[in-house]
Formats: sequence, C-alpha cells, structure tokens
Amino acid sequence: MQDSRRSRRVRTTAALFAAGALALTAGCQSGGHATASPSASRKPSPSPSPAWNRSPKSVAAVGDSITRGFDACTVLADCPEVSWATGSDAQVDSLAVRLLGPAAPANSWNYAKTGARMADLPAQMDRAAAQHPGLVTVMAGANDACREDVSDMTPVNTFRTEFEASLRQLRAVSPKSQVYVSSVPDLKRLWSTGRGSALGKQIWKLGICQSMLADADDLGAVAAERRTAVYDRVVSYNKVLKDVCAKDRACRYDGGAVFDYAFDGDQLSPWDWFHPSRNGQGRLAEIAYRKVTAAG
Repeated sequence: MQDSRRSRRVRTTAALFAAGALALTAGCQSGGHATASPSASRKPSPSPSPAWNRSPKSVAAVGDSITRGFDACTVLADCPEVSWATGSDAQVDSLAVRLLGPAAPANSWNYAKTGARMADLPAQMDRAAAQHPGLVTVMAGANDACREDVSDMTPVNTFRTEFEASLRQLRAVSPKSQVYVSSVPDLKRLWSTGRGSALGKQIWKLGICQSMLADADDLGAVAAERRTAVYDRVVSYNKVLKDVCAKDRACRYDGGAVFDYAFDGDQLSPWDWFHPSRNGQGRLAEIAYRKVTAAG
C-alpha cells in the first residue's frame, strides 16, 4: 500500500516537471515574451550612408604636380589652366567644367603643389575645407615613391597616418564635403613608355623620380629590383587610399582606374614623357567625371 502511494507521488511529480518543461519550450519557440526584455530582442540599426551627390556645386583640388598641370604647357613649369581637376582649358574639359559649367571659375579652387607628398596634404586640405566645397579631389602619393633612392620612399604606415590625418582635417571643418580619391599612377609603366624618348630621358636626368627613372636604359637585375620596389610601394599606397577612403561615408576611390590607365605618347608631356600632357589631363578628367557621376 505504501509502495502504491509512493509510486503515484513519483508519477505525479514527473508529470508536473514534464508540463513545466513543455511550457518553457513553448515560450522559447514563441520568442520567450514572458522572460526576454524588449531591448534584448532588438539590434541597433546601422547609420545609413548619405546619398552621394553626383552634381556637387563646387570643387576643390589637393595633391601634387599632376593636378598643377606640370610640364603640360612648357618645360619644368606649372600650368594649372590645364589641370584635370579645376582647369579652364577647353581641350582638357576638366572635372570642374564638366560638373559646374560656366560656374566653374567662381566655384573651384586648386590647392595642389608641385612636389607635394602625402605629408603636405593636411595643410592643403585645411585650405580646401575653408571653402566648404561640395567635392574635394585628391591625387597624391607619386612623390612619396618618387625619391632620390628607394630607401627614401615614405613608409606605408606613415602614408596611411598622413592620409587619415588629411581626411580628419577636412571633416573637422567641412564634414559634408564629398571626396574623390585618385589612385597613384603606375610609375613603372610610365618609365617603360617614356624611355623611348631621347629628350624625355635627358629631362629625367635633371632629377625627376630618380627612384624609378634613374639609369633609364639599365635593364640589369639591380635596376629591375629597384623599379619593382617602387612599383610595389605604389601598389601598397593605393591599397591604403582604398581602405581609408572606404571608412569615410562620403569618399569615393577610383578603384585603381588611374593606376590601370595606359598613358601613351600623346598623353604624356612632350618634354619629360612622364607627367600628363593636355591630352593626358583630359583623360584624367574623363576618369574622374565617370567615377564622380556614377550611380551607387
């Protein structure tokens, strides 16, 4: 008799535990509304990226000799009127002219400087930011690789720090400005194309990009290794430009379009066969306009 009562108590207890477990399981499958707090069931929404304005109302340019039109009009001299970014030359049809039309002269500024390296970009960006431009164009990095010797090239980490500082400088003053970043050109391809010009090689000897262009006709192993080191550094710089730009919600990198572009003799300076000619500046303007006005 006691065993019978004990058996009934065991069966009753087991049934109660089973019912409790079933209720708990049902609660989990239905979202656990009885126990879960509202905040625990919701994840914060990511901040939406601002829509890219494909028709900015003003353009400021920062960078180096390419953006200054160096050697495009006359030997060893700037010619900003043919700048791909802000120039007024009809043959070039600069990015500013394509975007702004007749309003370009009053609403575009060129703060680039021949010989500038990435270390100079924060100061240029500070001047550009003061205008609160709709778009800032950046083309810099060639001079960080173009040094007297490969050992003098800007370290990649330093290059990154300086570019990040440049964007911070812009954002501190003009947070809504959009940024278009050009890749660094393929300096090795420029050497390969330009070495066919006797005049160009004479100009190179005056001190243009010696890390790549020195002893232009030397095809030996040591010279090849030196040029490869410069090429590799430019590739690394472009990766930095891409990565840092990707972290800025209003920045577009050109995807390596300028690095990949094969400038020919018509698109290189007739004097130094290294910097873009008027024609070459026009091709840079085409690339930039296509990237800036692309959807998505």
